[in-house]
Amino acid sequence: MLWVDKHRPSRLNQLSYNSVISSRLTSLASDPSSMPHLLFYGPAGSGKKTRIHALLRAIYGQGAERLRLDKRTFTTPTRSTVEINMISSNYHIEMSPGDAGLSDRFVVQDIIKEMAQNKSLTASSTLLTPAQDSSNTNTNTTTQKNKKVEFKVVVLVEVDRLSRQAQAALRRTMEKYASTCRLILCCNNPSKVIEPVRSRCLGLRIPSPSHDDIYTVLKHICKKENVCCSDEVAIEVSRQSNRNLRRAVLMLEASYVQNSIPSLPVQRTDWELYIQQLASDITREQSPQKLISAREKLYELLINCIPADTILKTLAIELCKNLDEELKHEVMEAAAFYEHRIALGSKEIFHLEAFIAKYMAIYKKYLNALFAF
Repeated sequence: MLWVDKHRPSRLNQLSYNSVISSRLTSLASDPSSMPHLLFYGPAGSGKKTRIHALLRAIYGQGAERLRLDKRTFTTPTRSTVEINMISSNYHIEMSPGDAGLSDRFVVQDIIKEMAQNKSLTASSTLLTPAQDSSNTNTNTTTQKNKKVEFKVVVLVEVDRLSRQAQAALRRTMEKYASTCRLILCCNNPSKVIEPVRSRCLGLRIPSPSHDDIYTVLKHICKKENVCCSDEVAIEVSRQSNRNLRRAVLMLEASYVQNSIPSLPVQRTDWELYIQQLASDITREQSPQKLISAREKLYELLINCIPADTILKTLAIELCKNLDEELKHEVMEAAAFYEHRIALGSKEIFHLEAFIAKYMAIYKKYLNALFAF
């Protein structure tokens, strides 16, 4: 099992940062009947899904951790079929309806309707104080309580990928089945979620952990794994992770697997090195041939499931590393423009290639003006 899964906290009082949010979730779990729909948002690797699972554990007890993988097939009104993978327990279901593409609206409606029509449940949970939980004391010192929970939970991840039609359907379904079903939405960018959906949820912003928080978590994991990791390595991993805790733990484990002892330099991911090479190529030469070659590299990244906005952001940062100050703002302005175009359009490759062509024009113009003197 990967360290990122093996050492994932399962209880709210085990979360080591953003304690204010953890306290708020604890108060919500103490009175489930008053819990509204929730919208978790924040950067990737900030701990949104970990907190969602810990909240479900606090509400339903250990039953929420008995998970199974289901594969469901949905039939749309046009007689086409859509297959969706989902993770479920007796109390909740977790899925990414954006995987259904243009049929996401029917998937959302069917799943919520099915969950809402189930009978109410009695969830039995073992409530531990923080001191008891951290010291793993005997179970006879814990308090057993049965909580009558009148609803099930549907967890929808990557809600910002849903179509406008699916989000509008989600709004109506949230109102209709609010008494028997609660929705927990999770996304990176809340601006892509329509206002009627946001207004019906309690928004919880999960900020990225600081570099000190990531350093503390990495040292804790190394201690539990009996791995010798120097402070310099933990600090460098934290710095290169861009405050993404999941990525930091994966980088640390990758370094451990390669060298038995985590050491410098920390290996970057293959797709980052690929984008670094792409940035070097288009900076070295600006020509139609290089643009065609860049298109092939962009297709390779997209085929390997690297998001287009991540490609654009990483490429812009790599390009700016060797540019003069007078060019950086122009390149970043172009990157912001095409990132907006990616969000609006459907053909991501067009906008990525347009950004590279724009960068080539900017850089070529700068070189011509430089050598003219």
